[in-house]
Amino acid sequence: MQLRAIARQFAHRANMRSHLASLVDDFVRHGKQIAVVSYPGNRRVATSYAELAHLAGRFSALLAQQKIAPGERVLLWGANSAEWVAAFFACVLRGVLVVPLDAHGSVEFATRVLADVAPLLVIGDAAHLSQLPSRIPQLTFEQCRQQLPVAPLLTPEPSLNRETPLQILFTSGTTSEPKGVVHTHGNVLASLQVLESEIIKYRKYERIVHPLRFLHTLPLSHVFGQFMGLWVPPLLAAQVHYEDNLLAAHLVERIRAERISVAAVVPRVLELLRRHLEATVPNLSARLAAAQPQRVWTRWWHFRDVHRSFGWKFWAFVSGGAALPAELELFWNTLAFALVQGYGMTETTALITLNHPLRVAQGSVGKLLPGREVRVAEDGEILVRGPMVAQSMWRKGRMEPTSDPWLATGDLAAMDASGQMHFLGRKGDVIVTAAGLNIHPTDIEEALRRQPGVRDVVVVGWDGPYGPEPVAALLLDEGNISADTAVNGAGDAALQRIVQAANQSLPEFQRVRHALRWPELEFPHTTLGKLLRRQVTAWVNTRLASPLHGAKPEQTQAYPQDRLLHLLETATGQPVPKSAEAAGDAADLTLDLHLDSLARVQLALAMEQEFGVAVSDEALAAAHTLGDLRQLVRRELEPQRPAAATVPGALAGAETAASAGDEKSAPAETIRLQPREAQRFELPYPRWPWSAPVQAARVLFLEIIVRPLVWLLAHPRVRHVAAAGSPSDPNSPQPAIYIANHVTYIDGPLLLYALPAHVRRRMAVAMSENILMDWRLRRSQGNWFFNLLAPIEYWLVTALFNVFPMPAGAGLRQSFQHAGHALDHGYNVLVFPEGHRADDGRLQHFRPGIGMLVQQSRTNVVPMALRGLGEARQQRRWLRPPGLEVVVGDRVVPDGNESNAELTERLENAVRQLLDS
Repeated sequence: MQLRAIARQFAHRANMRSHLASLVDDFVRHGKQIAVVSYPGNRRVATSYAELAHLAGRFSALLAQQKIAPGERVLLWGANSAEWVAAFFACVLRGVLVVPLDAHGSVEFATRVLADVAPLLVIGDAAHLSQLPSRIPQLTFEQCRQQLPVAPLLTPEPSLNRETPLQILFTSGTTSEPKGVVHTHGNVLASLQVLESEIIKYRKYERIVHPLRFLHTLPLSHVFGQFMGLWVPPLLAAQVHYEDNLLAAHLVERIRAERISVAAVVPRVLELLRRHLEATVPNLSARLAAAQPQRVWTRWWHFRDVHRSFGWKFWAFVSGGAALPAELELFWNTLAFALVQGYGMTETTALITLNHPLRVAQGSVGKLLPGREVRVAEDGEILVRGPMVAQSMWRKGRMEPTSDPWLATGDLAAMDASGQMHFLGRKGDVIVTAAGLNIHPTDIEEALRRQPGVRDVVVVGWDGPYGPEPVAALLLDEGNISADTAVNGAGDAALQRIVQAANQSLPEFQRVRHALRWPELEFPHTTLGKLLRRQVTAWVNTRLASPLHGAKPEQTQAYPQDRLLHLLETATGQPVPKSAEAAGDAADLTLDLHLDSLARVQLALAMEQEFGVAVSDEALAAAHTLGDLRQLVRRELEPQRPAAATVPGALAGAETAASAGDEKSAPAETIRLQPREAQRFELPYPRWPWSAPVQAARVLFLEIIVRPLVWLLAHPRVRHVAAAGSPSDPNSPQPAIYIANHVTYIDGPLLLYALPAHVRRRMAVAMSENILMDWRLRRSQGNWFFNLLAPIEYWLVTALFNVFPMPAGAGLRQSFQHAGHALDHGYNVLVFPEGHRADDGRLQHFRPGIGMLVQQSRTNVVPMALRGLGEARQQRRWLRPPGLEVVVGDRVVPDGNESNAELTERLENAVRQLLDS
């Protein structure tokens, strides 16, 4: 009876929502349950529904305080976060029109939208807002919690209803005047209430697996991203994990570690994940072919190693934003993952059709949702009508109503007898031959993708001498091309073999006569993963019209927008010199492109984000020219079959079992640990020192042994110059990064002696990787006896001082990540930014990595200084040396607008001032 009453309550709410501000009531009702988890830099930040409601109320109070009335505009530009969601729902509460912009969009486009919509307030990341004109009031996410009113305003604007305008989503305007789609509350509710009614039917089953966790990889400035990140989760009290690192191995680990249930992705991410599995799971192709006829539970059991790598709670992908290739859908369905897709567009507020998550029809984008009318024109174009269709557009500074209730989508589709819709492609992409025959590029692309050695393909139209015809641009996997057609001068032979094989399965009028190698590492896509086909078309037409057509690939000019060069500019902070452009792939990364060790770390992070590949620090350090770098990325992009010789240690036997078809093959560790190259010994980043027993032993050791010994033997004077409320203040609980000059081996105990109890008892200390490595590997200790004892020293120091390795070059990313985990767990982090000890006590220049660590960690920094220790060392006066002093400085608050180098210099100056004080 109670369950039926709850179901009736939810059904009543689903049917009675008159505006979207009612979702904020759900925030309050869900209370302390986690709503949003974001991963800024190297941190993990969780926000509960109650905290989200409170923050939205504070934003709402600010809008009311500044008298921003319903219908006025607020521009929102930043990365997905709890602050983004709270600011959006504050506008919902006040009836203010939100103008969300893609966080990865250009400044030029944002400036044009800003001028067009004339917002009264701009909210977003400091890095974004600093590039906009400052004449309009701005509020950054970084400072909002300090600047917002304390008392929240959660009462919705009384005039809110289904017809109230909600937001303006700009979908075009990169080459012309920006045009925006205006959504109302009713447009969103037309889809949301259908979903809510279905959710009610399965609510009692959801309680078994509660909470559902969504991995969200989409921008919240798009309707698909909004449905999966804003509208659906509150209906289930689900967690939304916002992730912008699209590295496949990272996504798999994130899904497993966070026990994700469903991942909201675009097809491009599914392709990246497929490549990762093909490169790491032994004998996957043969296993997939054998498993296709099997039932779903049999397939799940057959691929349980893959499911183990994703985690047992993960079961489904929700795909949208772009068309899903049939062979990609088949791949994931064969692995026994549910793959839910639907069809919609910005003008229809996302959903027109949707696959039922428990009854997915392969090859279909689902059945029509209630309240939608669809008409298929004679040429196959979809026409749509219903309450979800936007009825207004924003053009040239004003809102204009649309005239025709039927929306011509520009998409082609067909309906089968069961009511399932099958997407056929864009109307504008159809190639109409001189004979009047229609060629759908997707048909040819599917035939070409089935050929060995093809990583990706795009088919576009070209106006040839005998009329329009299809041309294929291909990305090849060089490792899967036979030796007789390798790229050592015989690249055309490889293309010819692939095209001939594909043509055999195509009708005569669809066969390809021209194929080209795409000169970049990947095809161009939007931030939502949509292929920029027009750019491929422009390149193909230029290439075929060029007198160089038919020349070898290295003789042709690369695609003008070289993304790798752009990433190099971002990493170094300098434009690519003309001399480097002239040198081409022979350009030296260090001399010509100014790529130092820190810039290589930034470049590796940027390549992970841009291309979805994991490039090891060692491999990146071994790349000397731009050509080496291109080959490195290209090799990582190509699926590689693991060989038994590359499987480390105990995992080496797994591949043999898999080749024999053993169902017990390919454990999860194989998927995560399969390397492309031989790996050096790597120190672990331990978390066992954070366990309660080790933590208790460490506190006893520090308080009973270390502090009395420091007092007895050194007796340093301790001086605090911090203002009240700073992280170094005894009353401040906020974890921070502590930095100091480095003089001797005993610097750590001296610094801990000077800190308040709650700080020193929860401190993680960064220590030289070389010293820890020597201890672990029993070397460089002076003689064989001390070498023998060195591992004991490693374990004791790790446990009793909570140390972790800090490498001087390669491996900084892992060290930064561990520091972020420590801060997330309430530990402070102690770092010596000089990177080595200064025997005379004089402060050396800080390594630039400290700036990057602080920026990623998004926390305050407490500078400290050891004064008089250098003199004591030179005089060899270790017992209570005179003048020994530990100075604890005032906090340094990072500025989001300053570069890593600028922040590093500011931190160095802060420590230098303490030494000179």
